[in-house]
Amino acid sequence: MGTFSIWHWAIVLLLIGVPVFFAVRSAAKPSQNPEALVGFGGWLMLLAIGQTLSPLRTFAHFANSADGYRQLMTLPNGPLAVYGEVALNLAFLALQLVVLVSMLRRSRRFPQLFLLQCLAIPVVFVLDTIWTSSILGVPVNQVLAGDALVAPLASFVGVGIWAAYVYKSVRVRNTFTRTNVSAQIASAS
Repeated sequence: MGTFSIWHWAIVLLLIGVPVFFAVRSAAKPSQNPEALVGFGGWLMLLAIGQTLSPLRTFAHFANSADGYRQLMTLPNGPLAVYGEVALNLAFLALQLVVLVSMLRRSRRFPQLFLLQCLAIPVVFVLDTIWTSSILGVPVNQVLAGDALVAPLASFVGVGIWAAYVYKSVRVRNTFTRTNVSAQIASAS
């Protein structure tokens, strides 16, 4: 089964599954006073911390990829492959920052933007894989060598579960109610 044994998967399941189970369960549980569930508290605080750290993870990915980028630059079409991957990752970083700002502003659009970010994870991964494979003329299975699928799959599953929480949580519904400023000005006039 490769380097990622059944025990590793069990640990990943426990680390991700148990907190998510309780997050979804607590989000679905009716509160005695649902109007009191407002603001960054409870499970929403964990989501806010994760969302705040997500652009930093993307920057860390850039830093960790620097050596690989330097090696790719020496190959035929390598610079084009690197520039394409960097552009995809910068677009994803911009999306993460938009989602972060909407969360901090308590925008009513945060849940939709968060879902868009969740869906962007596999899209960026697939586009990056296809781009690199086609530009370098390398089979996809060579681009996805080793444990290349583990981190994106774990990330997608994790944020997918958080997306379910965002759409079921009373606290999220009560917290993200602000409309954008231009809509408020238009409705005031």
